[in-house]
Formats: sequence, structure tokens, C-alpha cells
Amino acid sequence: MEASSSSTSSPPPPPPPSIPASSAWADASPLLDAACRDLQDGELIHGENFSLFGAMSALEATWHKGHTLAQTVFTCIYLMRMERTSSHAILNSFCRILRATCYAVVSVVSTARTHEEEDLFTMSFGLPLRDEGDEKCLSILNSVEETIARQLRACKAQALSRKKTLEGLESLQDNPDLEEDYCRALLCRLRFRKHFYHVVTCLRKPHGRGLELAQKHVASCLTELSLMLNSRDFLRSQSNNTQQQGDEICTTASGVRPVGFDASLNSRLLSPAPPRAVKLLSWSDAIRYFEKLLRDLDIICSSPLDPVLENVLHFVVQFQKSVPDLVPRAFLQTLLVQDGKLYGRDLSCDVISRALSLPDIIGDKEFQMNEFVVQLGQLVINLLKILCTNTAWQRRKLGKSLQDWSTISIQLEFALKREFGETRNVLPHENMCMRVSKQLLVWTQEHTYWVAYRFLILGFELDLYSPSEYCMVYWYMYVVLMKLIEQMQLRILASNENSRRKGKKKKDHSKDSSRDTAFPSSCLLLQCYVLLSEGLSMMLAALRNESNSFQLPSIFNSEQERFIQHFDLLQKARLPEHITYYSFRESASHASIADLTKYNFFKEIHKITPSLRGSFASEPEKLAEIRQIEQVAEHNRIALNIISQVGAGDPSLRVSFEFTHHPHFAVAVVRRS
Repeated sequence: MEASSSSTSSPPPPPPPSIPASSAWADASPLLDAACRDLQDGELIHGENFSLFGAMSALEATWHKGHTLAQTVFTCIYLMRMERTSSHAILNSFCRILRATCYAVVSVVSTARTHEEEDLFTMSFGLPLRDEGDEKCLSILNSVEETIARQLRACKAQALSRKKTLEGLESLQDNPDLEEDYCRALLCRLRFRKHFYHVVTCLRKPHGRGLELAQKHVASCLTELSLMLNSRDFLRSQSNNTQQQGDEICTTASGVRPVGFDASLNSRLLSPAPPRAVKLLSWSDAIRYFEKLLRDLDIICSSPLDPVLENVLHFVVQFQKSVPDLVPRAFLQTLLVQDGKLYGRDLSCDVISRALSLPDIIGDKEFQMNEFVVQLGQLVINLLKILCTNTAWQRRKLGKSLQDWSTISIQLEFALKREFGETRNVLPHENMCMRVSKQLLVWTQEHTYWVAYRFLILGFELDLYSPSEYCMVYWYMYVVLMKLIEQMQLRILASNENSRRKGKKKKDHSKDSSRDTAFPSSCLLLQCYVLLSEGLSMMLAALRNESNSFQLPSIFNSEQERFIQHFDLLQKARLPEHITYYSFRESASHASIADLTKYNFFKEIHKITPSLRGSFASEPEKLAEIRQIEQVAEHNRIALNIISQVGAGDPSLRVSFEFTHHPHFAVAVVRRS
């Protein structure tokens, strides 16, 4: 019965028409004809449409920031069917060298595997990233550049002779009075693309052989960028003011919306691009991005290719202070690590033997094949790769690698005890095997604590610590730094002993046993950080004990649980041994402002820095670092004196900590309410 009634029921009403019956129709043919005429040869270099060369910079920079090629660079319709632009030499050459540059950058990032941070960066989604003839992009561009340069020279000659037409040359546009400025604007954009392509290809050369030439092209790129900026006013003056966009959203120098771009282009072509919203950089932001990119690449080009590991680590850490983007970090990693070797030339075992100050064992097959040396070599290469990642990835991977460094250190120590007993000091008459084993252990432990310290300070850059946790963080930094200095001093003593053995006879050994005991400036610089860490930790602990400040009880986790959350990876790696939350609690519970004033850690720093200034007189970066340390120490010394005079328990006293002078070491700010 139900079936019968359903079969005889009336069909559902039809959906309402998408176009109302009362709509008025208009002929769109004139608009389509105008659009077709606007896309004829030469249209992109007319004043009102001078947009491709600016828009592509914005798209490329947005891609470098982590968006997909499909939703940035390939929203330009001319890149989809490049063969159709072959009749337009300028457009074709520009698009070809742009695509070739993108392919080269993708190759570098894929090789470095830094694209794991931005997993969509290298995906082309089936779009034509490479084609036959791309290897000739430079010769095609050079030919076009020469044509426009000749045209520019003709414009200058025309201005002097007061001729109205260019003989034998095709004008870029119809107004001869504007031809020279358009030639300049177009020429600097083409030259920028040429020099940038040279930068990318030179940096990819093995063993750093292209660094010097790449640096010259970087300088040329910066020059062309400045010329592009200079052309902005002219292009804006020739565009229709009613079509101009605001500076914060326009992707072209003229401010006019670019022709030949469609954000939904790839969705129409069913390219499997992910549904991710993309906000393109403005033209001004794109120019600033390329300026920073080029300056970061210039730093890489200035690399001395130093084979000493300590200097390499320092170079990478300094480079990361400028917060470089994905592309320059990928270029740095491919420079440092090639075929599992430093710069593609130095075996990791030779890097380690050089660090041990034992040149006699460089190239020694037995040393190279040693199980511990092989494992340490892999850790060194992995460490260099980790240091080239972004801050978040770097900290996460450093934390995971701590266990590997610690495990090898423990295994080395057990093997040393099994073979040679408990002696850790360097003895005058020990054999080579014993000496190498001891120095290898010291070197491993030193770098284990270096990784641990790097792991801790990156937490400040990622804002992982709250003010109530600064006390435990600085305390742990103090403990780690003490161990780091201890291992560094042992390594230096061993190195001095090796130098004595090589340059002196045994009978002269006792005469010079007291020499070379002074530790280098690097140890004294670390000692300043030890004093800062201990001073800040004790100041915070004293404020907690005497004024109940910087104690933020949480209903979700206790202080001990927060200690475990921050230092669990260090605790699992036993860095250092026998250090627990209760060690911190015991140390912090006895802190007082009175005791802190008697032994003022911040005042002690000023006794060390004068000698450091003399040692690092020729190193501006180190002098700036020392100045930061002095400022943090001085401000905290003054704050400590004020707190001592007023009394930490004064209810009107308000103490906060700010990172105004150093990214990792806070400054106490004292206020009265």
C-alpha cells in the first residue's frame, strides 16, 4: 500500500532557476575581445600592464615561505604552456629562467632534506617544473638582455639627437618619451633573474668552489634590486590611479593588478593542490624578502671553509642568529655536508682527529675503522645537519640526539676502564692508544654537554619557559656549563701535552710542566655564562624564598612535573649524572639575598671581561657578545643592590625579568608600586 502510494505521488518540484526570469542579458563579446587584444605580444610591458615581473617576485617569495608551487609560482598562466610564449622573446626568456631557478632551488632543498619542515615545498603536483630547452635559458636571456640594452642606448642617443623614432628597433610601447624608463625598469628585472640564477648554480658547485663567484652575483642582485625599487615611482606614475591597490596588498611595483594570473588556475586544471589558503606577499615585502635572502646567502659565500669543527659550529650558530629562511639554510647544509664529508672533502674521522690535536693519526686506517670513531663521525655529520634546521626542529632533534651522544660517551668510558683502568688524567709516558682513547672520551663528553647547552638555550628562543620556571632553567644551565668547562679544560690540557711531546724532548718536560696551564679566552667566556646562570638562578631562588614571588602553583602539574617536562631528555641521557629535581630543590632552598650580595656573581663578571676584550679585539662579533654579557651583569647587579636595600619582603616591591640585552639571559627590572 505504501509502495503504491509512493509510486503515484507527484515528482519533487524542480529546483529554482539559477538565473531569474527577469534578468537582463548583455553581450559580453566586446569585453572578451578587449581581453584578447590585451593579451597580444608586448602587452605585459605596456605601462598599464607592467606587472608580470613584479608579481613573479611576490609569488616566488611566497613559495619560499612554505606554500606550494601550484598555488604561488604556477598561478601564472604563462608557465603552464610556456611553448605558447615562444613568439615573445622577453616573456619566454623570463619564464624559462624563473622555472629553471625554481627547479634548482627544489633540488637543493630536497638534497638537504630541510623540506621536511615545509613538506609541501618540493611538491610540484604534476606541473611542468622542467622541460627541454631550460638548459639554454641563460643564453636566451642574454640575447634578450642585449637587445633591450641596445634599445636603451638608442633611447639615450635619440634624446641627444631629438629624434622621435628608434631606427631598426622595435619599441616596447607606443610613447617614445617613456621608452628609456621602461627599458631601464625591464632591464633591471631581467638582470636580477640572471644573476640570481647564477647565485643558485654557483652555490651548488661541490667543495665550495663556486662561493667566490656566487658572492659577486649576490652583489649584482642587490644592485638590481635597488634599481627595481627606483623604478617604482615611474611605474606608478604611468598606471591608472583608479586601478592601483594599496601598498600592503599590491604584488606589483606599479600597484596595478597583474594580468595573466589566477589564484584558482590550478583548481580548474584539476591539479591536486591542497586546499590551503595562500596570502601572497606584497611587492614591497617580496623585495625585502629577497634582500634578506641575498644577505644570508652572502654570509654563506663568505664561509672560510674552515676544517676545524669548533669553528664550523661557531659559524653555523652565528648564521642562525639572523633567523634565515628555509632556502639559505638548505644551501648552507649542502655546503657543509656533501657525500657524508665536511665540505665534501674532509672525512669525519679526520675532522675528529684534528679536533683531538693529534695530526699523526690523520689518515690512520686503524683509527678510521674504529667503531667509536665511525659512530662519532656519524653524530658529527648529523649535528651539522640539525644545526641547519629551523629553531623548533633544531631543538627537537638535538634533544633526541642527546641519548646517542651520551650512550657513546658511556661506552667509551667503560672501554677505557676495561683496557687501561681508572686513570683519567693524561700521563707523560702513556702509549698512543691510551692517549687517543682518553682524549676521544673527553672530546665526546665536551660535545655532549655542548649539545645539551644548545638544547637549553633554544628553549628561550621558542618561549618554552615561563618566569616561574626561569629559576630551574638557569640552575640546570649552570650545571651543564660547569661540566662543559670541565671537559674543555681537560681537552686543552691534553692538547698542550701533545704539543709538548711533539716539540720538546722528554728531559725538558719537567722544566716546562707549568707552562700552557692558562686556559684560552673561550673558557673565560663560558665562565661568564656560568656566573650569569648561577647568579640569575640564585636571585630567583632568593626572591621565591623571601617574597614568595615567581611561584605559580598550578592545578595541572607540580614544580617537579614541570622539571621533568623540561629536562626529561637530559635526565634520560644522564646529563649530568646524579642530578635530579631534588638536587635543584636543595640548592634553591638555601638561597638568600644577603648571601647573594656577599658573593655577587654579576660583579665577578666585570673582573673577567677586560681580559676578554683584549683577546677578542679583532673579532667584532665576540666584542658585541661581551658587551651583552656586561649589560646583563650590570643591570642585574644594580637590581640586586636595590632589592637588598629595600628588602625582598617589601610588599611594594615588584620584580620582573626581561630579555632586553640578551636573548637567553634575563635582566631584573625593579619597580615600586
